[in-house]
Formats: sequence, structure tokens, C-alpha cells
Amino acid sequence: MLSVKVLGAGCPKCKALERVAAMALETLVTEKPDVEATLEYVQDVLEIERYPILFTPALVVNEQVVCAGRVPKKEEILAWYHAALNESHQPA
Repeated sequence: MLSVKVLGAGCPKCKALERVAAMALETLVTEKPDVEATLEYVQDVLEIERYPILFTPALVVNEQVVCAGRVPKKEEILAWYHAALNESHQPA
């Protein structure tokens, strides 16, 4: 399971991050059709404050902040998705 959250107040950069994160998720699902994933756009300031970020937009993958204050490229986001999936399949 992959949980992805875009944190932001709705500015153009936040919306751009949401689009790129969604495109990366589509690519991931194409590569691995059995992956379950969710994408949530969080605009609630109190919810955003729960995460250790200073700037939005921010990207959270499986409750880990992977990027804040910029819009990364799709390939970079895809790499974070793959890393999160690999971590979740490692034995404890």
C-alpha cells in the first residue's frame, strides 16, 4: 500500500505538485498493476502543521516527508514511490 499526500494551500505550485504526483502514480500503477495507492491533497492548515515542513508544497509518502518547498520532476517522485514500496516489503 502506498499513501501519498500533497500538502499545500492551493497555490499554483501546490496544484502543479499534485499533477506531477498523480502522473508518477499512474506510471507506477502501469508498471505494477497490483499496487494499491491513494493520493490526497491536504489543504487544512492544522493537518499540514502536523508535518515537519517550513514551506509548501510538500510531498508525503507513507507518512514520510520526501520533499518540501519545490515541485520535483516525475522521475524523482517515482523513485520515492519505489523506495517506499521496497521499504514496506522488507522484513521487520
